[in-house]
Amino acid sequence: MKTLVISGSRNPQGRTASLIKALCRGITTAGSDSEVLYLPQMNIELCRQCNDDGWGICRDETKCIIDDDDFTRVVEKIDDADAVVFANPVYFGDLSESMKAFLDRFRRVRTTIPRVPLPTSAPPPGPFNNESGPIAVGICYAGGSGNGTTSCCMNLERTLQICGFDVVDMIPVRRQNLDAKIKIMELTGLWLATQPASSKCKLEPI
Repeated sequence: MKTLVISGSRNPQGRTASLIKALCRGITTAGSDSEVLYLPQMNIELCRQCNDDGWGICRDETKCIIDDDDFTRVVEKIDDADAVVFANPVYFGDLSESMKAFLDRFRRVRTTIPRVPLPTSAPPPGPFNNESGPIAVGICYAGGSGNGTTSCCMNLERTLQICGFDVVDMIPVRRQNLDAKIKIMELTGLWLATQPASSKCKLEPI
């Protein structure tokens, strides 16, 4: 099994990176492979909203017109992975700018938006709660006051579901509980090696 970790942090020695390293230790212990990409170190352009209606070839051809940056390479690595982890440092209670820039384009090539208006009772477009999609985990770390992790996790989860991921866990981390969560990251790495898809889960009474 191969896990791809996509980081929205620039610092490979920072606290978000320490969570990633703990996760990868667990993955290695389980006998699986991992690869880490740092988005701020890559060339990822912003979405151009090509046409007057704000769309482009992404709507009909599920690909981006921008072909001279690193976006396509990251998408290919996602498609080649068994699980994808999105590790995000929290800014303003939301995704980092590099993570948002990537996901803003990625959701456009992975989501089918109907061209005709939907009735008000229709579900929102996009494969929400897609249990058959690729496995994904989100990690949101907030320094300083530690605030904003919950709202960031909510935004990340919703975006990943729109992109068709089977989101099996969202992990909020604060500066104040970093040491405890690092231990959890190692366990999460071990757990990911089992490929814990939602479709495999047995419903239990709550």
